[in-house]
Amino acid sequence: MKILFSFIAFSIFQLVNAQSLAGLEGSWELISENETPVSLTTVRIYQDGFFAEGTKEGDYDFKNAKGGFYKQGESIYTEKFEFNSDDSLKVGTTVNYDFGVKGDTLKIWNDEISQIWLKIGDFQDDLSGVWIITGRERNGEMQRREIGDRKTIKILSGTRFQWIAYNSATGQFFATGGGSYLAKYGRYIENIEFFSKDDFRVGASLTFDYQIMNKEWNHRGKSSAGEPINEIWSPYKPEETITD
Repeated sequence: MKILFSFIAFSIFQLVNAQSLAGLEGSWELISENETPVSLTTVRIYQDGFFAEGTKEGDYDFKNAKGGFYKQGESIYTEKFEFNSDDSLKVGTTVNYDFGVKGDTLKIWNDEISQIWLKIGDFQDDLSGVWIITGRERNGEMQRREIGDRKTIKILSGTRFQWIAYNSATGQFFATGGGSYLAKYGRYIENIEFFSKDDFRVGASLTFDYQIMNKEWNHRGKSSAGEPINEIWSPYKPEETITD
């Protein structure tokens, strides 16, 4: 069914000029690359000028992840990588694409690659955003940490989430995981759909209590390993952005 839909979506897609990608925020699934339906599952999340994507094969086999900043002009769409699990040398580099949008379909292309993405979610809630962990309880005491090159980011939008641990200065990639989520009435539920370090955790659902206080996300519950956690996540607003 997925392959059939990919053929149909590609055949009916007609490029239209777009003045902006105002509807880009949310979650998207890659359906074709270089005019060929894809066999792997890749979900990308856009929010607040940042994007992240994870790719898996089948239900459990994690393949790769990448992401960073994005920017759109009148006719050019630009990505700047802050992490790339396949090639650390691409961290800090930029890629320009032409783009077109029609309804829930996005096409980006340049001389090397052409991709078509289908929007799968655009719901926004009070956790939609890009967050960086800045506090964790240890031995009964909340320990705050300064934002440095080594960081753990979590992006949420369109009912999808992805966290990534990496070093933006060295390009070193540590781990990632993601899936779908629900945040309502102070409860946050993650449904894990991929996990780079331990695919046995795929399929698990984790429930946490959450509260937004002083614009920070207070997050309490148990990890996928069953360990109690109490964390503080702050909005991720790096000084470095894409410049013309």
